[in-house]
Amino acid sequence: MVLSSTARAQIERRLQLLDETRDRITVDGDTHPSDPALFDDALRQRLAADPNYYHGRPVTGEDLIREMDQAGVHMAMSWQNPAVTRYGTDPSRNFEALHAANASIAALAARLPERIIPAGWTDPKALGSEGALEMVRICIEDWGFPVVKMNPAQNAYPIDSDMVLEVVDRIVGLGAVPAFHYGADTPFTPAEGLERVALRHPDHPVIGVHMGGGGAHYVEADPLYIASRELGLRRPNIFYILSAKRDTHIESALITYALAGEPFLRNIAVGSDIPYGRITWNFGGYRGLFQALADGAQHPDPRLKRRPDLFDEAMVQGFMGRNLADLIIAADRRLLAQASAEAAA
Repeated sequence: MVLSSTARAQIERRLQLLDETRDRITVDGDTHPSDPALFDDALRQRLAADPNYYHGRPVTGEDLIREMDQAGVHMAMSWQNPAVTRYGTDPSRNFEALHAANASIAALAARLPERIIPAGWTDPKALGSEGALEMVRICIEDWGFPVVKMNPAQNAYPIDSDMVLEVVDRIVGLGAVPAFHYGADTPFTPAEGLERVALRHPDHPVIGVHMGGGGAHYVEADPLYIASRELGLRRPNIFYILSAKRDTHIESALITYALAGEPFLRNIAVGSDIPYGRITWNFGGYRGLFQALADGAQHPDPRLKRRPDLFDEAMVQGFMGRNLADLIIAADRRLLAQASAEAAA
């Protein structure tokens, strides 16, 4: 692997910052800012004509930082918004569109390195396998992204298909972390599919964004919520980001993982999924929830009555920021070590 000078500088700066702040920062693990320069005419017209919410209504980088400040969030892991990046039938044009979206995330992180943890996006179906693999290389080697995501729900492909596993192998081989939209909103991301991905590299982390949530109806999502919790306790290399998920199941997942102890209590982080969720709403909710969990003796869950002090300050800080910071720190160290080893060979 050959890191560009820009990528190396970004990684080194991020690594130093996270090393220094991991025990005190709050991190939103799931954000989708967009560059207005990438909006097409149809989107611009809709934004001008319709002030009401619609699914995926974009937020700019400036919008993101403003709401982070309002919510007391220090950093955010950010990837592109698939509602803004429009695919067609030509893989080369799709590559150009996604490249521009990923480049905007890289530019935002370069401008605000103390606020944005950049994450990439690729798509083996829309870009073709070669294009998807090349996008991974660009995200990691040229821009220094520690995470690269795929969204099987967006473009209708199985999470454990051969083309996906090929991309996973490339991400892992370069030292970064593969991430997936993992939800009950489509049939393309079942628990057994994520498990197959996790077993592909059992000693390497893989991120399941939404922990089985996503855009599914709450009742329909219940089986995957439960299966995801059980799966994570079988496969300790699965790291979940709690976003777009019913609050009662968020609470249950946090209690279950906290009680499970090491290493599982390190495998969950919180997020908002902005613009599909609000940072202010979600982080107000997380803080209120953790306050209630910290008073375990008064909580209705009998498990907490037996462990009333389980959600102490250190436990809560892990979920609110340190767990994700540590995941990124480990990824950044792998990227630098691998690039140095290959340069010396």
